[in-house]
Amino acid sequence: MKDNKALVLGCGVIGLTSGIRLLENGFEVEIVAANIPPDTTSNVATAYWYPFRVSPPEKVLPWAAFTYDRYMELSEIPEIGVGVFNFVQIFDHKVDDPFWRPAVKTFGRVGKDELPPGYVDGYIAPIARIETQIYIEYLVNRFVELGGRITKLDKEIEKIEEISAGNRLVINCSGLGAGKIFNDKEVFPIRGQLVKTTNPGLKDCINEEEGPLAVSYIVPHGSYCILGGTAEDNDWSLEIDPRTSEEILRKCRVLDPRLNEAEVLGERVGLRPGRTEVRLEIERLPNNSVIIHNYGHGGAGFTLSWGCAEEVLKLTEGLFN
Repeated sequence: MKDNKALVLGCGVIGLTSGIRLLENGFEVEIVAANIPPDTTSNVATAYWYPFRVSPPEKVLPWAAFTYDRYMELSEIPEIGVGVFNFVQIFDHKVDDPFWRPAVKTFGRVGKDELPPGYVDGYIAPIARIETQIYIEYLVNRFVELGGRITKLDKEIEKIEEISAGNRLVINCSGLGAGKIFNDKEVFPIRGQLVKTTNPGLKDCINEEEGPLAVSYIVPHGSYCILGGTAEDNDWSLEIDPRTSEEILRKCRVLDPRLNEAEVLGERVGLRPGRTEVRLEIERLPNNSVIIHNYGHGGAGFTLSWGCAEEVLKLTEGLFN
């Protein structure tokens, strides 16, 4: 291939980071999507670095490690929505080190006297937290400043042939939409509901994923906390369920009783783009278009974004050499 033009399908964190890396390496890039910021799934994500509901581990680890390092660099830039806090994951049973341990700066075990009642093991590591609205705006601005264009479509694409005919290179970052566009039966939604509260003084992220309060997490920001959550496979509902919100509050208040004093500020629902495993590969269409797929990141879109964007760049460069 000699054409250096690329069309990116999808304007969430995966599409934006892929587009940025291509622009930084001499490509002309246009992003097209029916939903653009601030109306993407990425905009409503909890967004902290943690490989949640994503596989396979052997591929996820290097992508996550690359992205972790990038976030540590970005956290030094003020006012772009990236910070660092301690991630504390607790268990009601003994556990081995997680597969992602090699990706983080430091890693330690939580002392028995620091665990909540009923928990016997846990670990702690510094990770990135992302304020999605601020960070996604930063990515959009960075993309545009590099010369990229964003086009909002009047309707969702249903078949890849609608846009592939006039585009030799398409980067498919369509998330859940890939299920319909590419007839991919392995794609499914993972519904997540969240509650936003005031922050009564919390600093560390607490995560309980396998015990009696699963799935629960507390993600503190400066003046507010994001509490979760749910991970409901194949549930397409975007309606807020008041009973689910009450259950989220109950569980998180058990994890940290200080939340009893917190005021509820809002609720939101998002659909994570689940898949049996991340699809990041080249597909050649009969019309001579080349698709580089980059979707199926489950609950780890922000966690894998820069690493997967780097992989997209490598695959793309292979087409031109």
